[in-house]
Amino acid sequence: MNTALRACIKKFKHGKILVVGDLILDQYIWGQVSRISPEAPVPVVAVSSETAQLGGAANVSNNIRALGGRVDLCGVIGADEGGRHLLDALKRQGIGCDGILSDQSRPTTRKTRVVAHNQQLVRFDTEQAGSISGPLEARISRYVAACIRSASALVVSDYAKGVVTPRVMSDLTEAAHRHHIPIIVDPKVAHIRRYKSVTVITPNHLEAMQSAGLHGDDEATLLDAGRHLQERLGCQAVLITRGERGMSLIEGRMKDGGTKVKTTVTHIPTVARQVFDVTGAGDTVVATLALALSVGASMRQAAVLANHAAGIVVGMVGTGTVTAAQLDEALTHG
Repeated sequence: MNTALRACIKKFKHGKILVVGDLILDQYIWGQVSRISPEAPVPVVAVSSETAQLGGAANVSNNIRALGGRVDLCGVIGADEGGRHLLDALKRQGIGCDGILSDQSRPTTRKTRVVAHNQQLVRFDTEQAGSISGPLEARISRYVAACIRSASALVVSDYAKGVVTPRVMSDLTEAAHRHHIPIIVDPKVAHIRRYKSVTVITPNHLEAMQSAGLHGDDEATLLDAGRHLQERLGCQAVLITRGERGMSLIEGRMKDGGTKVKTTVTHIPTVARQVFDVTGAGDTVVATLALALSVGASMRQAAVLANHAAGIVVGMVGTGTVTAAQLDEALTHG
């Protein structure tokens, strides 16, 4: 199987992905802790440096570029310093930014993390998560309708920050179906009904259980949740990410007459050797899955590649990306 997977990686450069979703600026404040504050029982961080990285849909796009694929990104930023910083960073990475719209009524979504000795101490968020305006919805839909003609896959990165509204999701699904390209969704539980008829969704184990309205932590209940979501949404597959337990892929099809075909389940064990930070790992999974599907991989092959990519990125501190060479190396020596 590794031979076929490595051949798939070589085709990544031919994939062109359209990513639509919530843009996030991930800021990191790095330092050391040597004492507790006399003002309150909290650590005092002596700041040594500050960095900023692409997050949310921007990080998905960055992962696609790192893997060698081409990408056009569509989303909303604020008319502020964070938005300008994010836009500049995207352009430096060679990510298509014509679909990025500015909204003066809201700030650019920003997550700031304080990290000391490779341990995250606190995170504070700057955001306005209400739905975008009707005119912005219309502009996104028009952009997607024009851009999707040259895309080989559509990714919807939903962080519930206001971009993936019911109208936007409906228009995206219709456009992708019209051009016969796969739709890969990184979902939010509260929006689960919006993802009907997509190709695959990638919830983590907790999101899968909540979305299906089930309770429990055992294997059988989790798979019931996956089957329920796959049938309820009418999607081709549900890929549940499960941390140290790897992934579970639930696939199913409907016959032309609407008869349910038997669901198949594939368990993919984790390949992570060490875990430093899971930040952004879901973005890496979605990016790899989409790029693999866009160049003709089967759902199972794409999921295995996504699992290997996630195993690499969790070994990094902060929001990281995986290159095609790293992924190929992991398959060779994994």
